[in-house]
Amino acid sequence: MSERLEICSNTTLFQIDGICCLDCAAKFEKSVASLPGVIKSTLNPMTGKLTVVGNADVQSIRRLGQEENYWVQPIEKPAATSKTVLSVDGICCLDCASTFERQVASLPGITSASLNTMTGKMTLEGTIDIEAIRQLGRAENYQIRVVSEPALSGADSRGHLQGGPRIESSTGDTSQKKTIPWERIRMAASGAALVMAYIAETLNMPFPLFVSLYLTATILGGWGNFRKAAFALPRGKFNSSVLMSVAVLGAIAIDKWEEAASVAFLFSVSEMLEFWTMDRARRSIRQLMDIAPKKARIRRGIDEVEIPVEEIRIGDVMILRPGEKIAMDGLILTGESAVNQAAITGESVPLEKGPGDSVFAGTLNTYGYLEVSVTTRVEDTTIAKIIHMVEEAQGKRAPSQAFIERFAAVYTPIVMVLAASIALLPPLVLGFDWGPWIYRGLALLVISCPCALVVSTPVAVVSAISTAAKKGVLIKGGLHLEEAGSLAAIAFDKTGTLTKGVPAVTDIIAFGKTTQLELLKIAASLEDRSEHPLAKAIVAAAKQQGLAIHPVEQFRALPGRGAQGTIKSQTVFIGNVRLYTELGISTEPVTESVNRLQGNGKTAMLVGTETSFLGVIAVADQLRETSASSIHALKEAGLGKTIMLTGDNELTAKAMAAQVGVDDYRADLLPQDKVKAMEELLSKYGKVAMVGDGINDAPALALSTVGIAMGGAGTDTAMETADIVLMADDLSKLPFTIRLSRDAMKIIRQNIAFALGLKALALLAVFPGWLTLWLAIFADMGASILVTLNSLRLLKTRS
Repeated sequence: MSERLEICSNTTLFQIDGICCLDCAAKFEKSVASLPGVIKSTLNPMTGKLTVVGNADVQSIRRLGQEENYWVQPIEKPAATSKTVLSVDGICCLDCASTFERQVASLPGITSASLNTMTGKMTLEGTIDIEAIRQLGRAENYQIRVVSEPALSGADSRGHLQGGPRIESSTGDTSQKKTIPWERIRMAASGAALVMAYIAETLNMPFPLFVSLYLTATILGGWGNFRKAAFALPRGKFNSSVLMSVAVLGAIAIDKWEEAASVAFLFSVSEMLEFWTMDRARRSIRQLMDIAPKKARIRRGIDEVEIPVEEIRIGDVMILRPGEKIAMDGLILTGESAVNQAAITGESVPLEKGPGDSVFAGTLNTYGYLEVSVTTRVEDTTIAKIIHMVEEAQGKRAPSQAFIERFAAVYTPIVMVLAASIALLPPLVLGFDWGPWIYRGLALLVISCPCALVVSTPVAVVSAISTAAKKGVLIKGGLHLEEAGSLAAIAFDKTGTLTKGVPAVTDIIAFGKTTQLELLKIAASLEDRSEHPLAKAIVAAAKQQGLAIHPVEQFRALPGRGAQGTIKSQTVFIGNVRLYTELGISTEPVTESVNRLQGNGKTAMLVGTETSFLGVIAVADQLRETSASSIHALKEAGLGKTIMLTGDNELTAKAMAAQVGVDDYRADLLPQDKVKAMEELLSKYGKVAMVGDGINDAPALALSTVGIAMGGAGTDTAMETADIVLMADDLSKLPFTIRLSRDAMKIIRQNIAFALGLKALALLAVFPGWLTLWLAIFADMGASILVTLNSLRLLKTRS
């Protein structure tokens, strides 16, 4: 593990200029990842920043860049001390949040700005002017506070990096308590003033009375948007607040007081409903944060004291009684129990655990009394890392989201020009009345608000990632979610993925008067001195049967063949067919058994003396219980091809492929051969995922369209190297992950089609005058809410 951390610390940053095609950029990223010495590469096509982990050959990367007409330049990586994390409270409009992020990124001294709209955390690199950022935040009614500031060293006094994993169950809550009540009060007052104005006008009360009430409703309902527009216009920014403000002021200018007030009030209602639906997605993260207890019972001398988890030190002994949640990661010292790990791995069946076994924070001790030695600090627990990675993943833009944000940036100015043309050209050129055409232009401004379009992707991505995390699957960003939803094939590493990775005795065939237990006892006696994995499997089987081994004299290891020794004054051999051939002993009596076992993918171990065979013991890497059913479920989900990659011989690979049910297999592969096999599969099928343990198959994982590591709970390497991590040590969550990804892509397409289709229909309805301001604001508000609610359906996806 220390070697892995040392390698990961060698990180190089590059600036890539000339990116105009996301698909080409993704291929370039994969090409860099496949270079010798490169462990992982990550390209942000929006900023042009390429991060390469490992030993990067600059010239090789430049040559790859030249193929895509990219300009590649190494840049100095910002020190960890230059990173600042801010909390941005009050986000309810993703379009406004995206504009705010771009404005902060353009401030002098800031080299990078990334805003996670779900958690409200903004990560900045460079020289930070907090007052300038707060001024920009006030334009959007945001409250800005510093979460972590640069330190003099990369680690704080407790020894962890600034901005690392933190568990904050109150993320975003503060802003809601401070900001939202005032918004609700203004919205309610605006609605009340609107109703009173309507009644006053209906009862033919004096004109100044109901106009003043309409004006009051307009100011109260549109106050937030007027402020945002006032900040945006001087900077040449045209956002949804500018659209609404122009529409309201235009309606007032043509004496449409009632409709101006209605638009202002209904838009404030729309923002409140959007905030509520967005908060549904945010709560999914806060539920993750509340999994682990905030206090734990610790032994201090002879006393047991309950203290906050932040005060617990590595090596402290944690006391757990039946039914209690585990607060920290650790190793069991004494006691046995079944631990429910559903919160981490998604496994519904509790696992039996005893001394020496690992336990994770957030899991449940069901029935036993346990004493656990704490092995990590609270910020380094597995659940803390999961939360941190989920937050990071939600902040990473999916390709569709990045495209929509770029589209929205030019969409609003185009709409304003189109609305102005509709309002001005017919009266000026054709001599039509001004009032109706100005009204139509204002209606177009209202319906053309890009909120529904901007929110169409990120809420779906966040909902899918949160749902996956709760089921024990870590998806590290919208890009990988989208790619997983469009896979044509999946390749599986055999050992440790489709199989358990630990050889076990499968068959014991005894000859003559020798019993199966006696045969196993003799074999274990010889193999007890060997370090070979197959030997350990035989010894483990004997211990499981409670057999005591025989004393062995004159033991001799025979590399590549087996072993021999003297038991009860008789020389006994254990090994393969080659051993007995060299001894001049005919293997004809066991040929049928050996061929049958090898045909089933098992290794046959022959046990005999100088004159006869005692029997045959078969050892094999056993198939995981969930492998065959998972492959079948993938096929039912419509996945095109499944392929097994293995270093086993052709006969063993063929037998294993038949057992597990994969469509194809590649045998006799060395680690470097798996990379070549992946290149061939990518060329043949297009998008191909690789499933492995994330360690010895890391190059193939990096080269694949989506790298999926299995058994990530407690394994830093798997969590670092893969794009998707199955926290449990089996494949049962893979079909769910593919189905969830496809559902997310389907919902994103539905959202985009609905949002754009509604805009197109509205545009057609403008010219004949069918689109009123009332209808426009209801349609815009309904579109945003329906798109968000449609995305939130992913929170209900079942595994």
